[in-house]
This record gives sequence, C-alpha cells and structure tokens, in this order.
Amino acid sequence: MAGRVKRKAGLAAAEALADRPIAPPVCALCARPIGAQVEWHHRIPKSEGGRETVPLHPICHRTIHASATNAELAGSLADLDSLRDVPAVARFVAWVRDKPADFRAPVRRRR
Repeated sequence: MAGRVKRKAGLAAAEALADRPIAPPVCALCARPIGAQVEWHHRIPKSEGGRETVPLHPICHRTIHASATNAELAGSLADLDSLRDVPAVARFVAWVRDKPADFRAPVRRRR
C-alpha cells in the first residue's frame, strides 16, 4: 500500500510541474540555450572513472575534446571554469557567444 501512495504523490508532483513553462537547458560551457541537439559531456572522462555529465552544444563538446586530452580533462581541467581559461577554449567561447543555439561549424583539432 505504501508504494501506491508514493506513486500517487509522485504523479501529483509531476502534474503540478507540467503546468509550469519549461526553460530550455543551458550549455555548461558557453551558457547559451541549447537547441534541438544536446550532447552530454562527462566532466571527468568515463575512461578515468567519471560519472557526472553536463549538457553541451555539439560544437562546444567537440571543442573541449579538440583542446584537451582525457588525461588533462581528468586532472587540472575537470572544472569547467578552469577549462574556460584554456586560451583556445576562451577564444571559442567569445566567438560562439552571439551564434544561434543550433549553430554548426567544423572544429579544428589541436596542433
């Protein structure tokens, strides 16, 4: 019986939330609203034991992986603020700031 009560309480809470307007998710790197496509980035790569994910635009996700290795992302760049301080990523964020949510462009690999 307790399970039935919990489910009903959960349904009532979901119905109450359904009436509220839903804000679009925001990219964790560039802080722009995310459009039709979202990619989930492991702040610490799965290969290094990471579990937490954040939503990103596909172009932002590719920029992160083009600018840093998995070892760097697991170490000093695990925090998104320190990742934004990388010169290539900082230039990218400044450039993409005024682009639309579904903007696409090729991403260059690090040299």
